[in-house]
Amino acid sequence: MARSIRIQSAGAYYHVMARGIGQQPIFHDDEDRRFFLHTLSQACAMTGWRVHAWVLMKNHYHLFLQTPEPNLVAGMAWLQNALTRRYNVRHSKSGRLFGDRYKAVVVEGADPYHYQTLMDYIHLNPVRARLIRPKAGKSVQAYPWSSLAAGYALPPKQRAPWLDAASGLQAFNLPDTAAGRRQMVKRLDRRALSEEIKNCGVPPLPAEVDARSSHLRRGWYWGTQAFGEAMRKLAGAVVGKQTPKSRNNRGHPHGEQQAESWLKQGLKAAGLKPVEVGILKGSDARKLLLADLLWRRTTVSQEWLAEKLAMKSAANVSQQLRRLDRKKVRAQAPEALRGFLDQTEL
Repeated sequence: MARSIRIQSAGAYYHVMARGIGQQPIFHDDEDRRFFLHTLSQACAMTGWRVHAWVLMKNHYHLFLQTPEPNLVAGMAWLQNALTRRYNVRHSKSGRLFGDRYKAVVVEGADPYHYQTLMDYIHLNPVRARLIRPKAGKSVQAYPWSSLAAGYALPPKQRAPWLDAASGLQAFNLPDTAAGRRQMVKRLDRRALSEEIKNCGVPPLPAEVDARSSHLRRGWYWGTQAFGEAMRKLAGAVVGKQTPKSRNNRGHPHGEQQAESWLKQGLKAAGLKPVEVGILKGSDARKLLLADLLWRRTTVSQEWLAEKLAMKSAANVSQQLRRLDRKKVRAQAPEALRGFLDQTEL
């Protein structure tokens, strides 16, 4: 069976889900969960994604994210591959971590109802899994590995910068104050107490809605029928224009186009001509800092970096970046290059 097309557009919202292969755990302990959030943070820095909600379960995860640029496919490819590599290294394993292709339901995020229902569905996942028992007096906030406890219940300075909690609170007409955050938690606790556990947070579907197409977890979009029609037209337009390059998401701001631009600017700031790059050692401070920038802030591969910066191989790039002492190497770089790097972080 042919794979369904990924609908990508600037500003699109998605409900992304991925499970361990054969329903096996992808999180064995809290360190695995911290690894995941660190890797997600890197993916957001590379792609510009804004995450509106997340939850980590034992054998799967849920993300409600927005892509200001049409780069879901490139970002998810990096995220899933990085998570697999890091998991395998930590647990001395090999092979695949995730099972079937990740699910990405495109969401009508601008519509309050569909935004709110997805937010609640994600945050109430621990209740459906019976990890939180509201009738025993437990709050949904007691589950630590979701954006409720680790984001919405916290003041802004304590949240991850990639979590768009301000938009989430605003969607429920709640201020980003201590009182507003308490209301966010209390509202979910009331819902957890009042609904049947197995369907907690799962909205009833009107009879006229085909759940095979529009559903939080089973369909390919979550929104009104008009939104579904618009997405079908967009999908048709993408199929008509698609080329191998567009399938790889090249040419978008956080992809090759941005990487090429930053590489050109960075070499100029470093006082290097492109022809000089191949003469320098792979451990040259200027090359390392540029490789680090492009790896953290764009979706290009380590093979691409190895070729463009004459660093032998992707394995060499990976090894050099793992060993990189950014502060020490920055001290060896020209002032103009340090200034350029600072500008890209703004």
